[in-house]
Amino acid sequence: MGDCTEIMAAMGKAARAASAELAFASTERKAAALIGAAHALWDRRQAVLDANVCDLDEAVAAGQTPALLDRLRLDEGRIRAIADSLRMIAEQKDPVGEVIAEWTRPNGLHIRRVRTPLGVIGVIYESRPNVTADAGALALKAGNAVILRGGSESLLSSSAIHECMVEGLRGANLPGAAIQLVATRDRAMVTEMLRAVDYIDVIVPRGGKGLVSLVQREARVPVFAHLEGVCHVYADRDADLEKARRVVLNAKTRRPGICGAAECLLIDWQFYTKHGAVLVEDLLEAGIEVRAEGELQKIPGTVKAAPDDFGREFLDRIIAAKLVDGVGEAIEHIRTHGSGHTEAILTESDETAAQFFEQLDSAILMRNASTQFADGGEFGMGAEIGIATGKLHARGPVGAEQLTSFKYLVEGDGTTRP
Repeated sequence: MGDCTEIMAAMGKAARAASAELAFASTERKAAALIGAAHALWDRRQAVLDANVCDLDEAVAAGQTPALLDRLRLDEGRIRAIADSLRMIAEQKDPVGEVIAEWTRPNGLHIRRVRTPLGVIGVIYESRPNVTADAGALALKAGNAVILRGGSESLLSSSAIHECMVEGLRGANLPGAAIQLVATRDRAMVTEMLRAVDYIDVIVPRGGKGLVSLVQREARVPVFAHLEGVCHVYADRDADLEKARRVVLNAKTRRPGICGAAECLLIDWQFYTKHGAVLVEDLLEAGIEVRAEGELQKIPGTVKAAPDDFGREFLDRIIAAKLVDGVGEAIEHIRTHGSGHTEAILTESDETAAQFFEQLDSAILMRNASTQFADGGEFGMGAEIGIATGKLHARGPVGAEQLTSFKYLVEGDGTTRP
């Protein structure tokens, strides 16, 4: 622990110094750093892929789940997507210095509320090496330094990507310590980050329930909560059958191991009476294990659901399913078992959709669209550090704008208070 304390102090001091410089770095220099990182990543893609193969081999030997292996795996297409994301973030509007509001008081004082960086951000994440680039880029865009602690299973991949990020920083004459990666698998570093109140301004956890629970329990640094993604899809009685079939399959099967994957399918009784078991049968045919309750258990191939399957984040080719009597019962089920991440309703009824949107308070609510769109890149943010499910400061996809605070700039003309 002593060594970890010293490492954290050194990284923290370097990050603080870097954040002071980044706070007034020009939009052009930050963009140049991100473009340079994208070029470096693409030029070094074979080295990144080689590192990823080593990580994957270790993960397979350790008996990791197929879902984790999918999150860990890189290929040329995914590296291209990471590089494209870096370029997209570089081209976005710089949030730092943006005037959020301004007004003049009767006494002549002119007041502006402007965006300002948070300072130093700590990001703790599991398995997905692309977060190294996403988190580093978004923090930089918002003028923050960042300390990254990726999952031990992705250390080699993350380190290779991190080298590209640092090359971009140095090419733009920005401090390399603006984006730092904890280069040890020692879990004590997580504890050190959570206690680093002198160096880190906010912690963003991105991972499963175990990681997030640990962070929320032990953190002394403020946390942007990213709870598990227990995402629901509700097929309403007025749903269009073909739309429903497309969306349900995509929401579960596109990438079952991401936080936006559907974990529970709710089907209205009237939809089921009209269309039968087609939604469940589609999932079964796609190789999804359907853990069903009540009438749905009679469908051949389903498995009887346990009580705790509802409200569970499987991150696997498994989904819970049950029938409900109308949108009100669906809303009540989601309130009881949801995690506040993302819910989707499939319906052609504007009135029912409005009720669903109004009476649920998850960070993201969708209509006739797959929950797999719960992603900062798909929201036009280029990327996101995570989906914040809390209600303070940041909510939903956490992009560059959400990594800023604000300050007040007040100007007078020799103005005094009577």
